[in-house]
Amino acid sequence: MRNITSLSALAVSCAVLSTPSLGSFFDDADGQFDMGHHIAENAVGFLPVPIVITEPAVGYGGGLVGVFMHETEEQKQQRKQAALTSLDGGAQLMPAAITAVGAAGTQNGSWFAFAGHRHTWHGDTIRYIGGVGGGQMNLNIYQDIDFPGFGPVLPPIQDTFSFNTQTSGVAMLQQLQFRIAKTPLMLGVKQLASYTTVESDNTVVSKLLDLTIGNKEVTSGLGLLAEYDTRNNLFYPTDGYKVSSEYMVYDSKLGSDSNYTKWNVAGEGYVPLNDKWTLGFAGNYDKFDTKDEFVAPTTKPYIKLRGVSSFRYQGDQVATAQTQVTYDIDHRWKVSAFYGAGVAKMDSQYSDNQSVGAYGAGFRYQIARRYGLHMGVDIARSDDEGAFYITLGSGF
Repeated sequence: MRNITSLSALAVSCAVLSTPSLGSFFDDADGQFDMGHHIAENAVGFLPVPIVITEPAVGYGGGLVGVFMHETEEQKQQRKQAALTSLDGGAQLMPAAITAVGAAGTQNGSWFAFAGHRHTWHGDTIRYIGGVGGGQMNLNIYQDIDFPGFGPVLPPIQDTFSFNTQTSGVAMLQQLQFRIAKTPLMLGVKQLASYTTVESDNTVVSKLLDLTIGNKEVTSGLGLLAEYDTRNNLFYPTDGYKVSSEYMVYDSKLGSDSNYTKWNVAGEGYVPLNDKWTLGFAGNYDKFDTKDEFVAPTTKPYIKLRGVSSFRYQGDQVATAQTQVTYDIDHRWKVSAFYGAGVAKMDSQYSDNQSVGAYGAGFRYQIARRYGLHMGVDIARSDDEGAFYITLGSGF
């Protein structure tokens, strides 16, 4: 069985980093292990989220993400008082700013490092998210071939062709949103830019990539986004729903080497069935359009499900649906079971639709009650592969 970083090990690592008193890792209300005090009261306090990578696409690996909450003294006291008066107190108070910094690597040589920041102003009426990252991803790209053939001389071909790619580069993301009046609706703009190089161990594929898209590419896009969010907590919601959509344009007029558009619609919802049970569901649809003859292998959307390799099922249209049921053992521990299915469609007569189902189970521990932060493990399996994930949040 693969090693899973324990919560006690996290406490020891944090103690080494900041050497606070042992009591700062236990909740005053229930006496359980909790990092809320450490995050709020220490100048360098943060939540260390271990990255244990079992992603079939890149192999085993690991790393660490540090999540920092930035609050004024007044906000800290308000959250502390709310947490002392109620077991759920403080979870609905959203920090004005959050920073995440992390890095990880895998056994096949893939690695990445990033830094991101989320900031809000005027009671979350203005929201900014920005980030920068870099790394190298060594991925197998799959393409199903369905060629009808021409009689006995050229028989039909039905097979899956795969080839290895090495994509290296840096990327930058920014988005700015504005709340419409006092509603849950936010509208905004998004910018994404990246510089990447793409190679392949397959000499034929590498030559084709060089002749078609080149081995270096600049991607630059602008888009519009809309979000309607009624969830009761950003990190681990138990009630409410979120619906979002974005439309991105990548064009040579914006400095991009490739010309295409991406449209995404996503939603998730949480329905409390009673005091112990919560039903969750999520859906996603991606539409990719281009008039370019060739695009980078990792450009097209793919099915994103726990237990399914990234980029294993790509298409010009991709849709997924998931459901999850959660049982609260108590206010600290939760267990869940989930199932999801996805389909990827290529706009080509030589490619069939691809579909896959995935299922699994997991648990969460409320590691910072003041913030409603839950962390745990999901074990998932699809048609012919499986993986487990250390996850901060609901899993969707």
